[in-house]
Amino acid sequence: MSASLTSRLSTRLSIQGLKSWWDARNRASEVHGAAPVRDGLDRATDRVTRMAGFDQALVGVVVALVMLGVVMVYSASVALPDNPKFSRYAPTYFLSRHVLFIALASVVSLAVVQMPISFWEKHARIVFLISIVLLIVVLIPFIGKVVNFSRRWIPLGIMNFQPSEFTKLAIAMYAASYMVRKMEARENFVRAVWPMALAVLFVGVLLLRQPDMGAFLVIATIAMAVLFLGGVNARMFFLIAAMAIGAFALIIAFDDLRRTRILAYLDPWNPAYAQGKAYQLTHSLIAFGRGEIFGQGLGSSVEKLHYLPEAHTDFLLAVIGEELGFIGVATVIITFFWLTRRIVAIGRQAIALDRVFAGLMVQGIGVWFGFQSFINMGVNLGVLPTKGLTLPLMSYGGSAILLNLVAVAIVVRADMENRSLMRGGRL
Repeated sequence: MSASLTSRLSTRLSIQGLKSWWDARNRASEVHGAAPVRDGLDRATDRVTRMAGFDQALVGVVVALVMLGVVMVYSASVALPDNPKFSRYAPTYFLSRHVLFIALASVVSLAVVQMPISFWEKHARIVFLISIVLLIVVLIPFIGKVVNFSRRWIPLGIMNFQPSEFTKLAIAMYAASYMVRKMEARENFVRAVWPMALAVLFVGVLLLRQPDMGAFLVIATIAMAVLFLGGVNARMFFLIAAMAIGAFALIIAFDDLRRTRILAYLDPWNPAYAQGKAYQLTHSLIAFGRGEIFGQGLGSSVEKLHYLPEAHTDFLLAVIGEELGFIGVATVIITFFWLTRRIVAIGRQAIALDRVFAGLMVQGIGVWFGFQSFINMGVNLGVLPTKGLTLPLMSYGGSAILLNLVAVAIVVRADMENRSLMRGGRL
């Protein structure tokens, strides 16, 4: 009994001694101007907690779209080696490269998600300047690669990099940074809108030289959306929107190729267009018609057998419609709607936490994903004229997948920082 009492007393004294030593260490740290050890532990704990909190539903939906894209890219491209143009490729060529692009993009995204949003705010103008340089470089002969009469790619060995994809992310950053810097001039058209309009116009000139009107349309929409969400006077916003629509109308009016595309879109079954400019559209519509409600079954598409060009890129949704039917297409549309809505909600939450740059940039990314997927789906379904835009996160393409996943990583990081602030943490 005496030995037990002695042991308990010794333990209590040891604990009291350890507590006294800890308090003395903290007091000494404060006296010498250093942060207390406890604060250091609190900061480390806060960082660990912050890193553990992210939007699992958002990440899960993105992973599901990417995985469905892998399956459908393989299904759409497996028969391409039967075409003399692709005869030197193995049936799994596009699948293996698509998986490689996703793996590379995932590694880069894991690095990007570690970078605070303040980094992008600080370097937004530099990122935009780099995008301008790349758009100029791609136009230089012997550097830019020409495919289907368009010079849009810079060969990098492992992939052909498309600067316009990088510019979509860059314009979201730059427009958000611009609105934060010009916050006091939001009501003045000349001070708030005109300089940004000149920047977008310069980008448009470079893109139309490739030519890539589809990318210009997406980039202009991102910039205009960020200006509107940033609080630019509504009347001025609609004025610049009308000017942009007028510019596109003039481009179409004075460009024979684009005017023919519009006419083919309006009457795709006309014999003058069905085997020409409306060829992709008519076969896309045939694919959707064959799919009916439940589809022909995975891998059972007929249109992908050299009838529907670019089935694994621009017209992937048509293959989904033929193989998975209305149910598959509706699921993809609803998923993209949810994804866009969730990204915009994260941006709105950031603005509510007084993080204006993060909020506007994230909402710009949401507009990018939502608008581009809307254009791609509309083209596939014959609702919109044919444009060379891929389906985000799903279509085959190295630079597109890379920049899509990097953009998602930035959104996830913004959400993590939102959660940290709402828990009382520090960034």
